[in-house]
Amino acid sequence: MSPLAVQLYSVREQTAVDRRAVLRRIAEIGYGAVEPYDPHVDPVGLAADLEEAGLTVCSVHGPLLDERRSSVLAAAAVIGADTVIVPMAPAEWFADLGGLELAARTINEAAVEAAGHGLRLGYHNHWWELEQSVDGRPALEVLAELLAPEVLLEVDVYWAATGGVDPSALLTRLGERVRYLHVKDGPATKEGPMTAVGAGSVPIVNALTTAPDAVRIVELDHCATDMVEALADSHAYLTGLVAAGRVSP
Repeated sequence: MSPLAVQLYSVREQTAVDRRAVLRRIAEIGYGAVEPYDPHVDPVGLAADLEEAGLTVCSVHGPLLDERRSSVLAAAAVIGADTVIVPMAPAEWFADLGGLELAARTINEAAVEAAGHGLRLGYHNHWWELEQSVDGRPALEVLAELLAPEVLLEVDVYWAATGGVDPSALLTRLGERVRYLHVKDGPATKEGPMTAVGAGSVPIVNALTTAPDAVRIVELDHCATDMVEALADSHAYLTGLVAAGRVSP
């Protein structure tokens, strides 16, 4: 069983002030892992702070589609990650089949370089990969078929819902390619402030039961309430679902 994780982009403002204190607080809440972003900025310092807090790394986000790729891959090893995730690709790549073929080539090339570092590579969606369709299907699903089989997917259930797709149905169609879930909640709109998981309109339980083996990572891009409190409330909700037998551990 993988520990419940936090995407550190959620607390970017807080970590800019005192990263060590924030990581300790995340561990105190009960999270066992984190998903850092831009690990190449300070990999040695981040590794030390994570070790002090007792947190592991489930995966990392970083700029893997440009000249920073090599530094991200090197940093992933420093902080103990085995998986690197492409956090986004340009929306225009998802407008037609030609764009999707370009996206697949670029991501597949990154996957080859990642494998040379002993790392797996994945892709994380926003709303535009689902809002746009190609041949009558959500563009993300067409991309998945064009990607090399070793490239995994990290499905963001909030952005899937925002893009007009039922997260559970999407997860069913993508199947075992999905190894990670970004679990977030709120009004499922592009601009609306997010909420603690369980307090919004996203069908969280259905998504978790559809992909029970995927690593669960709480991420709140922005929130109208205190972010750390929202992360604590999210942890309480998700662990409560497990305790009640509504979702698997």
